[in-house]
Amino acid sequence: MAAIQAVLAGIGFIVVGLPGAGLWTLLFLFATVLQVGGLVLIPAIIYVFAVTTTTKAVLFLLWCVFVTALEHVLKPLLLGRGVAVPIVVIFLGAIGGFLAIGIIGLFVGAIVLCVGYKLFLAWLEGPVAARGET
Repeated sequence: MAAIQAVLAGIGFIVVGLPGAGLWTLLFLFATVLQVGGLVLIPAIIYVFAVTTTTKAVLFLLWCVFVTALEHVLKPLLLGRGVAVPIVVIFLGAIGGFLAIGIIGLFVGAIVLCVGYKLFLAWLEGPVAARGET
């Protein structure tokens, strides 16, 4: 997820002509892993507004907002890949886990809520469905 965001941010840095785009991209990658990627983009956006045209700067700002918001779409989709659990359950588990125990909670919360969801469904189906129909 962070790598996808870093590649997209790097493309934006190169297109806008930001000096040291590779270093900015690397810094953004590390910051995104730490969940503070948007903070790296603020100085870049200020620099672009200071040295380029307003149109180019506004387009770069919109690109940066898109790249930052992409995390909220990619994380639930990639965490729930291959799991027969609704995406809402995974999303709520990731958000709730993050609020409860931080960065590790993004993963642990989704896993715990998915397991709880599957156990709840098994309980609703009853013992006959759990053993198999005889």
